Amino acid sequence: MRKVKMNVRGRVQGVGFRFTTKMLADELGIYGSAKNEDDGSVTIEAMGDDTPMETFIQRVKDSPSPVGRVTSCEIEENAPIVERRKFITD
Repeated sequence: MRKVKMNVRGRVQGVGFRFTTKMLADELGIYGSAKNEDDGSVTIEAMGDDTPMETFIQRVKDSPSPVGRVTSCEIEENAPIVERRKFITD
């Protein structure tokens, strides 16, 4: 099981970014969470198998929201994150 913590910047708040990220995670069998940050970024904690996780990361970088735009994405591998059995948005 691969675990990553991502901090995504760009046009990622107020455009359905967390909702569409959850839809993507559910589609790929990824568990974790997405949370808006005060600085305008979104923090995503995700866990899943290698192949679906690669797809998830790439699609997040491309913005799952059709009106969103990702300008940067910092990824921390093997992050100490809370294990979940579903994907939630805070």
